Amino acid sequence: MSEQRRRRIRLEISREASRLFWEQGVAATSGDQIAEAVGLSTRTIWRHFRSKESCAEPIVSHGVEWEMAALRRWKPELSLEHHLADEMSRYARDTDGAKHADDALAVKMIALTSREPALRTAWLMACDQVERELAGIIAGRLNLPAHDIRVQVHAAAASGALRVVNEETGDALLNSADPRQFAYTHQLLARAVRNATGGAVGDAATT
Repeated sequence: MSEQRRRRIRLEISREASRLFWEQGVAATSGDQIAEAVGLSTRTIWRHFRSKESCAEPIVSHGVEWEMAALRRWKPELSLEHHLADEMSRYARDTDGAKHADDALAVKMIALTSREPALRTAWLMACDQVERELAGIIAGRLNLPAHDIRVQVHAAAASGALRVVNEETGDALLNSADPRQFAYTHQLLARAVRNATGGAVGDAATT
C-alpha cells in the first residue's frame, strides 16, 4: 500500500470515528461500529490504529495544520497580526468543502477532549508537533539555532498559548457563541504568541 493511500484510509477512518465520538461518546463507540461506518473490516481498523481513541488523531492533527501552514508562510517583513489577517482572508476564499468539513470536525474533537480524557492524548500529540514546528519558525525569525534554549522556551510558551486559544475558541463556538465575535481571532492569536514570548516573537523581522 502506498503512503498516500494509507494516509487517505486513515483520514477516512478518523472522520467516521470522530463523528461517532461526537454523536454518542467514546465509551459508547466500538471498533466494530467504526468499521461499519467506514465500510471496512474491524481487522483493517486495527491495522491502521492501535486503539479506538487513536482513530481521532488524524482529524485532531488536521485542526492545527492550517495554523502551521500559515506560520510557515510568515514573511519576514510582516508582523504576525498582519500576516494572520492575510491568511484568514485566504482561508475564507478557499472553496474546498471537504477541508472545511474536516476543520469543523477537528474543532469538535478538540472541544471534546475537555470531557473525554481518552481523546486528550491525541490533542496533546498534535500540540507537541506544533511546538516542534514553532521552534524552527521562531529560530528563523530570531536568527538563532532551533536548539537554542531561548528558541525552545519561546516555542513551548507560544504553543501553549495557541493551545489555549484553540480550546477556548472551539468551545465557545460549539456553545453557540456568535461567530462574529471571532472576526479578530488573528489578533488574539498574535497577541497570545507575543505575550507568551515576552514580545520576542510577533513583530516584523529586522535585518
